[in-house]
Amino acid sequence: QVQLVQVGGGLAQPGGSMRVSCATSGFTFINSTMKWYREPPGKEREWVATTPHSPGVANYAESVKGRFIASRDDARNTVYLQMDSLKPEDSAVYYCNVLWTGADYWGQGTQVTVVS
Repeated sequence: QVQLVQVGGGLAQPGGSMRVSCATSGFTFINSTMKWYREPPGKEREWVATTPHSPGVANYAESVKGRFIASRDDARNTVYLQMDSLKPEDSAVYYCNVLWTGADYWGQGTQVTVVS
């Protein structure tokens, strides 16, 4: 079955960095577009970034463009979200996502909290 297992997250200071990874199994990763979403406290889940399968180029929400980098390692079936220049408004639960055979699959979620 499809599995997405996230690692990373935690506490960071404003201006700091953090990386979240998402290891996957159960589907053809190399042909799949992977996405990152986040859910700030009290708000709806929002799209953050997309890493298309090769030869696509990652794209980002305006709120994170220039600060976050989404990447993938097709040999490890893993995607990464590198978050730099963190702001308090980046605090949220972050989720990786794949749409596979018509169904959405999600990682378990990773809390990222940016506080002084």
